Amino acid sequence: MSRPTCILLPIIWSLISVAILPAQQKTSSAPASPAPAIDFSKPPPSIYGNEDMGSLSVSPSNLHPASPLAGEKDTYPEFTRELLRVEWRTGDPIDLYIIKPRGNTPAKVPAVLYLYSYPSESDRFRDNEYCKRVTADGYAAIGFVSALTGQRYHDRPMREWFVSELPESLTESVHDVQMILRYLAERGDIDMTHVGMFGQGSGGTIAILAASVEPQIRAVDALQPWGDWPTWLAKSSLVPETERATYLTPKFLGSVAPFDPVLVLARVQAKNVRLQFVLDDTITPAAVAERLKAAAPASDQVVVYNTKRQQHAVLSAGRAFEWIKDQLRPPAPHPESARAGAAGNAQNESVH
Repeated sequence: MSRPTCILLPIIWSLISVAILPAQQKTSSAPASPAPAIDFSKPPPSIYGNEDMGSLSVSPSNLHPASPLAGEKDTYPEFTRELLRVEWRTGDPIDLYIIKPRGNTPAKVPAVLYLYSYPSESDRFRDNEYCKRVTADGYAAIGFVSALTGQRYHDRPMREWFVSELPESLTESVHDVQMILRYLAERGDIDMTHVGMFGQGSGGTIAILAASVEPQIRAVDALQPWGDWPTWLAKSSLVPETERATYLTPKFLGSVAPFDPVLVLARVQAKNVRLQFVLDDTITPAAVAERLKAAAPASDQVVVYNTKRQQHAVLSAGRAFEWIKDQLRPPAPHPESARAGAAGNAQNESVH
């Protein structure tokens, strides 16, 4: 099992973050106390501060966002790409990509949040061809990585990783989705009535969990979501054999049970939900796919591919993003309304 390999960039960002923090927010140089024994029967406390790790809703938590730090901004004929550093936990900054279409678009555009599976990086959001695909047809794309993933994996012992800290990884990431949505609403350039989320692997799981507590997520497309934790932890190829027994203890399984899509799917508030599974995938085994299919409400759309080759043939060249965009497409104006609007505009032009 490999851990994230991008080490230099998080170190540089961490040094920058520490340098700009007010003096009173810097960590003490005193030696750290020994870590207490973990009680898996209770939600783990957040290492970053006053965050309610027992609730998927961010509302009970005391997270206060700092002013975003602007990074680079690129402008191309088809899209603009903005990199921001957002932070609501001291010591856990997030690289947030906001990719918007250019051309004849309204002042506020619909948007899709994209979250890929552990152990992904954010490289794809810097790929121009990818950015063209996700912004095609006038949609904004919001890209980031989950907790303990990519640039967010730092200052932790190597034995601690996404799966070993699964309750933390899931809960904090679900809180991040909600905080990002609040930030997007404040910007004023995103149509918050037409926002969806595309998630793959662990990102699909986080999308399902977030949509169970966040009504602003109107559509969810989850590709190979993890779930059915007793089965996934026992059979997933992502789990190292040397660690597997640790995650199959009653205490660990009890700690992740509240965050199982098998239980949460019925509480998803999004109107449109699609679950996609590939049966020859070893990270989300077929047995997990069957359990999640059975747990999905009848209104959810379930798509099954027998092989990864079949999945690639169906979803390649940007077709993976067409479904969720269709669910978020603003309704076309009624012909009478369109004519009335055109007449009003003409009258305004004649007045001015």
